[in-house]
Formats: sequence, structure tokens, C-alpha cells
Amino acid sequence: MRILAVAHNTFREAVRDKVLYVLVFFALATLLGSKALGWISIGQEIKIVIDFSLAAVSVFGVLIAIFVGTSLVYKEIDKRTIYTIICRPMSRYEFVLGKYVGMAALLGVVTAVMGISGAAYVTMLGGTVDVTYIYAVILTYWELLMVTAFATLFSSLTSPILGAIIVFSIYVVGHATTILIDLPAHFDGTTSKKVLEIIYYIVPNFSNFNIRAEAANNVAVSFDYVIWAMAYGTVYTAMLLVLAAIAFENKDV
Repeated sequence: MRILAVAHNTFREAVRDKVLYVLVFFALATLLGSKALGWISIGQEIKIVIDFSLAAVSVFGVLIAIFVGTSLVYKEIDKRTIYTIICRPMSRYEFVLGKYVGMAALLGVVTAVMGISGAAYVTMLGGTVDVTYIYAVILTYWELLMVTAFATLFSSLTSPILGAIIVFSIYVVGHATTILIDLPAHFDGTTSKKVLEIIYYIVPNFSNFNIRAEAANNVAVSFDYVIWAMAYGTVYTAMLLVLAAIAFENKDV
């Protein structure tokens, strides 16, 4: 109940954040603007609109997770409201989990709104939304949960600006992990290749959650793959939250 109380309060605070509404506005504007790009590619309108709809859910969802999430714990410390909270019979890990659950709920609402808006827009244009589109939205949300876990971790360690830069960098690298192992032959046997391979296995592979191309081209995605990707994201998120709880437990506040 203590975790849910913190989560409810976090959700209410995040909903009042002006950054949230600005990003949602731009996401919906991007969705509507995708029709203009569809005109350029004759016969590809629906595909482009679906692709842009899912891309908007992903990109703007990540921006919300980063800009709002990286200030979750830091804001409480900066305003000194953290002292009132931790003086109560509440463990620090409960506070961290409550903050995360609140952000997860917020992102769930935002993802659902943007995903449904995209589906409705595609239907208005005469297209159809199949189960792959739904899978794509679900996996995008799971990706956002991982990004939020990173944001929660760095919110416990550093300032919002530095935390946002680090999390965004991880997000970018996580979508391009293949370049870490697909190296030219002259890297074979070098220390650089070994270091990059280690980074490859440490950095999350966010491309596992990207099935936008399949959704846009009506390519079937197996349910087993969706479950595997969700399991991968859940395990990684759990590890990040454990680290966030440990970091906040040892933080001198």
C-alpha cells in the first residue's frame, strides 16, 4: 500500500508536468503530419502512417520517460520533501518502486492514447490495423519500461540533466548494438573488439522491441517472439530497479 501511495502521488505530479503535454502534442502532430509524407510515396500512404504512428509512440514516449523520469527522485531531494517521506515507516526501496510504478502507469496511459489514436487515424484513411500493430504497441511500452528503469536509476545517482544525457545515450546505443560486433576483419584479436563485445552484452538491445517495419508491411510476428521480448525486458528492468534501490539506499540524504 505504501508503494501504491507513492505511485499515485507520482502519477498525479507527472500529469501536471507541462513537458508531458508538450511532448504529447508534438506526438499527435507528428501522427497527423505523417499523411503529408504518404502523398510523396504513391500507394504507400497507409504503410507510412502506421510506421510514423508507432515511431511517434516510441520516440515521444522515450522523451517523456527521460525528461520526467530522471527528475523523479532528484526532485524530492532538491525540494527536501524526501526527509518527510523517509521519516515515515517506509523503506527506501518502497519509495523507489513507488516512483517507478507511478511513471509506468503514466507511460501506460500515454502509450494507449497514442496507440489508439494511431489506429483510429489509420482506419479513417481506409487502412486496417492487425494484431502485429497491437504487438508493436505492447513491445514499445515494454521498451519504455526499461528506459524508465534507467531513468529511475540515474535519478538516484545524479542530476536530471546529466541523467537525461546518459539515458538518451544508452537508448541510442541500444538501438545500434549490432555495430559493436559487426566490425571489419582488421579488428579481430584486438583489445578494442573485446571491449566492444563486452559492451554489446551489457547494453540492452532495444531493437528487440522494434517491429514497426513488420506492422507497416502486414508481416506476421509470432506470439512466442513477443513473449520472449517481454521476458527479456522484464528481467532487465528488474535488475535496473534493484540497482536503483541499492543506489538510493546508500545515498546520503
